[in-house]
Amino acid sequence: MNRLFSRVLCHRIALATLTVALLAACGDRDTGAPQVGTEVNLPTPERSLLPTMKIAEPAEWGDRLPTVPEGWTISAIATDLGIPRQTLVLPNGDILVAEGRGGNAPKLKPKDVIAGYIKAKGTTQVESGNRLSLLRDADGDGVYELQTVFADDLNAPYGLAYVDGTIYVANQDQLLRIAYRDGQTRAAGAPEVVTDLPSDINHHWTKALAASADGRFLYVGIGSNSNITERGMTAEVDRAMVWEVDAATGAHRPYATGLRNPTALAIQPGSGTLWAVVNERDEIGPNLVPDYLTSVRDGGFYGWPYAYWGPNPDVRVMPQDPDKVAAAIVPDYALGSHVAALGLAFSSPVMGADFADGVFVGQHGSWNRDPPVGYKVVFVPFRDGRPAGDPVDIVTGFLGDDGKTRGRPVGVTVDPRGALIVCDDLSNTVWRVVPRGGARQGF
Repeated sequence: MNRLFSRVLCHRIALATLTVALLAACGDRDTGAPQVGTEVNLPTPERSLLPTMKIAEPAEWGDRLPTVPEGWTISAIATDLGIPRQTLVLPNGDILVAEGRGGNAPKLKPKDVIAGYIKAKGTTQVESGNRLSLLRDADGDGVYELQTVFADDLNAPYGLAYVDGTIYVANQDQLLRIAYRDGQTRAAGAPEVVTDLPSDINHHWTKALAASADGRFLYVGIGSNSNITERGMTAEVDRAMVWEVDAATGAHRPYATGLRNPTALAIQPGSGTLWAVVNERDEIGPNLVPDYLTSVRDGGFYGWPYAYWGPNPDVRVMPQDPDKVAAAIVPDYALGSHVAALGLAFSSPVMGADFADGVFVGQHGSWNRDPPVGYKVVFVPFRDGRPAGDPVDIVTGFLGDDGKTRGRPVGVTVDPRGALIVCDDLSNTVWRVVPRGGARQGF
């Protein structure tokens, strides 16, 4: 009897899973333009049983390379990594690479099971590195002849920062410090814990990191545990926000809230302003809600979960909170819905006159939009300290004309020697992109 019951149960589960998959595959295709720029006209929310779920089939690069602007060059400076996420250029030019995969969140609905399956089809199957690798180009010729493990036994490291002889690492559960002296190829001792980070449930597990211009404070981006609080508000305590952490003591406070998933942080040169790229909510249409780039105000509230793109209420969230909706800050710049921005770096004159003022943004790519979007690195130009103008494609070709994806960009970093460093966590590669005129040697 137990065996018969198990068979029936398994059959029903399989049938339900198939039904969900078919419904997902039959979702409406996008018929509108992505929302991009400083001013956007948002479409009417669309509700359906399930969102469209589509991810490009992975393929090998082979003899192909990502596409860069005419006159620029791109090369792989490290391969066969353990899921590279973010990079940090050290004072002597060495590059640290954070490698790993985290996450810990039980599935709530059949949609979550199917979404997990769809997402997994577009990710690497290698094991999580849980380490920092160090890359060295001693003679400045663009070939990184040394690749070694700088620190290991970490827990899904992601965010990286450097301040006066200290490397800070944001694991998925803790903020760490590692003592560093110029030229080290291996950490001399075990990391010290600065503070614990929320991780009991880690739906959005990545912990972005930036250091203030004076090095006194560290800013940690902590994503929500849900799309729109379907796990309840208790699961969202200390989440969907940026923490400000005292680097010396580990004491912390909410710096800004209502940021659904702040996946990368950067300090603007000169002004010292904190900026973030944020992944917004799903399941209300292919062009809602735009992922965005924004300055982050001390004490600011950016809407999640009650509102999006300023005071646009999300009627799915109960109970409603009109005061929160009215208080929501409009972000500075829309990057397009579901592009999954995971990388952010301010540029400098070493990247050429046309790209001297602005930010580079790594877009990991959508899983719930047809046709897919993202899968590239863009440059957002700035003027007078603010975003101004259309984004410019810098690295494309991750999603090929054949509909297959050979890479998915994550972190981006500007090397002071004159190159853009890009993590690709599908092909497990770090790419080096050099603008016209080439990178200069030395510092």
